[in-house]
Amino acid sequence: MDIAIVGAGAAAVGLLDTLAATADRPGAITVFEPSPHLWRGRPYGPDLDTVLVNAPPAIMSIRHLDFGHYATWLGARGTAHLDERLGQPLVPRALYGEYLAHTAETALATLREDGWQVRIVTALVTEVARSGATWSLRTEDGQGHEADHVALCVGGGTPQDHYGLGGAPGFVDDPYPLARTLDRIPSGSNIAVIGSGLTAVDVVVSLVARGHTGPITLLSRSGVLPHVWQRPVGHRPQHVTSEQVAALHRQHGVVTLEDLIGLLRAELAETGEDFEAFVAELLATETEDPVRRLRAQLAAVDDSRIGRRVLQETAHSVGPYAWRLLPEPDRLRLGRHFRVATSVASPMVPVNAATMMRLLDSGQLTAAAGVRKIEDANGVFRVDGDDGERTFDVVVNAVNPPPSAIPRGAGQLVTALLADGSAELHPAGGLVSADPRLHVVGDLAGGGPFITSSIAGIAVQAARAAQAVVAARD
Repeated sequence: MDIAIVGAGAAAVGLLDTLAATADRPGAITVFEPSPHLWRGRPYGPDLDTVLVNAPPAIMSIRHLDFGHYATWLGARGTAHLDERLGQPLVPRALYGEYLAHTAETALATLREDGWQVRIVTALVTEVARSGATWSLRTEDGQGHEADHVALCVGGGTPQDHYGLGGAPGFVDDPYPLARTLDRIPSGSNIAVIGSGLTAVDVVVSLVARGHTGPITLLSRSGVLPHVWQRPVGHRPQHVTSEQVAALHRQHGVVTLEDLIGLLRAELAETGEDFEAFVAELLATETEDPVRRLRAQLAAVDDSRIGRRVLQETAHSVGPYAWRLLPEPDRLRLGRHFRVATSVASPMVPVNAATMMRLLDSGQLTAAAGVRKIEDANGVFRVDGDDGERTFDVVVNAVNPPPSAIPRGAGQLVTALLADGSAELHPAGGLVSADPRLHVVGDLAGGGPFITSSIAGIAVQAARAAQAVVAARD
């Protein structure tokens, strides 16, 4: 069996790791990746040391169901990167990229020892089409390739230019890698950062670490900042688990949002926590002053309550499975709280939260919600928002791409698959395979939850795709 893997980021690493552990008969694997930074993808390539992994080791394992895999590899490497508030090592993303590369190379070595033929093709795939019982792939250099199965592991999208500022001097359309983009920004300039999520936090923290002295303003429509990770307390969910969700599905044939709420209610009841008060606190994210909430959450890093901890863990471990079982009305209901859900499930690490708080208190950093228009005006940027009109020297686009967005480099490939009828666009975004020999893994996969970019979620998808490939041989 010939397997073509298009893309060599985290999704490809998870796929190779599972294949190395489960494939019992050798075949051939060809990995297509034009970037020189194999196995790291866009998020984990070389960058500034201030660009940190935004999650503790327990949910960063690319090996499905082996939650200690990354922590074991990290070992003593994490000692120098301990977040004292969290009590966990939070390393630069480039170091996490080394973990992904090590995992991939170990998997490839195992596959080769087992008789697999492995090739790395450093070219962009531009066409994939069905040709009888096989797939025909073509790369940008005109070379043709054939495979029995194709796995699309092309990563996520890039920030959208919502205000049409592309090409304007002083506009940074995509901040990563920050080591490159921040070099172009004068240290005393007045900067606007579009967005208030984790990418915006990365930009602000890295700017200040590099000595930026000018004012920085976060511009967004909602003004919602990410929540803050709490120190792990060793609690393992007993009710909000995949096993309990599966049991509900077997019993009722469907899993509803009320079922999931019931599991969370039972989880909190075990420790005597007030469920209604917890929900009210979550929903207040949409209206509460973000600076006041950030201050309160920093003070609550050691709070013993488990509510947010359970949601932050299970959104990544149980969420992708539960989402597949929810009826569409319940998915839409959750989607109405998209900003709250992503803020809770993708929180900032305490060391970055403390930096943001210090900058907000000093006045160097401010946040402006209700932004309606940003335009290039004779060498400056004019911003119209709820607090009136303001001008800036530089604008950095830190808007997170929408869930399941199509990466720029994969546009031609996706167009070819749609034209061939091999895949379909999902109404909520992303791509859905129309052929069992085509596997979409990672952010591009349609029909998944809107929290798509977590390593735990990618590991689940990669393991499922590898198992489907192995099963097709039997």
